[in-house]
Amino acid sequence: MTQSTENSTPDQEQDTVTAALLVIGDEILSGRTVDKNINKLASHCTQIGIRLSEVRVVSDHSPAIIAALNELRARNSYVFTTGGIGPTHDDITAQSVAEAFNVPLLEHPEALAILEDHYPRGALTDARRLMARVPQGGQLVYNSISAAPGFMIENVIVMAGVPAIVDVMLDDVTPKLRTGKKLLSKTVQVHHPESFVANLLLELQNQYEGVTIGSYPYFRDGVIGTTVVMRSVDETKLNTAHQQLKNQLIETDKKFS
Repeated sequence: MTQSTENSTPDQEQDTVTAALLVIGDEILSGRTVDKNINKLASHCTQIGIRLSEVRVVSDHSPAIIAALNELRARNSYVFTTGGIGPTHDDITAQSVAEAFNVPLLEHPEALAILEDHYPRGALTDARRLMARVPQGGQLVYNSISAAPGFMIENVIVMAGVPAIVDVMLDDVTPKLRTGKKLLSKTVQVHHPESFVANLLLELQNQYEGVTIGSYPYFRDGVIGTTVVMRSVDETKLNTAHQQLKNQLIETDKKFS
């Protein structure tokens, strides 16, 4: 669990860029499919300097998609969506996004050309052709695996649900995104329960504004311990807090030895 939270919210940091992930699909909610994109996107955002602030999972139900999308895009720099842009009847993400932005869903000439080039003559069915539709004003997000593109409209990036395709779509769209300072982290393994370090971590959290400190208990080989993770965009402050934690743990251990 997290021992404490940062003294200032992400939106209060001038150079913080935030994102939300909207996972779309009944198959996720039913447990039939295990989502692998949350960790993927979280790791990617951390690497490029975007703070993933929340994740939401909704069903293949247009009103739910529209409501969640409008709420998330209003309070985040970006919203990524995964799932629901295929050729079947329940792939309604593109239409829902168009409705959320109150724009028509149109066949995109370049998207259609990509699909025509990808499929053998006669294999581009009416269902597959639906994947060329993009909300008016949207830019294509290219897909080098199965050709069918995603799209970006304002601050919303719409991607497929297949993890390998998410990878290539992220590679394509990332250069177009605004990024902030990268979130750095330091880890300390404490061979004691959380209660042993609770007060110490609270003192450090109060002392170092802009550094978040999380504590996560573990039980391995019959030993109870705690993993402490410190995060900040300020490398100097993070290193100082990290070193102070290690020094104080050494002193605390001496008191109990």
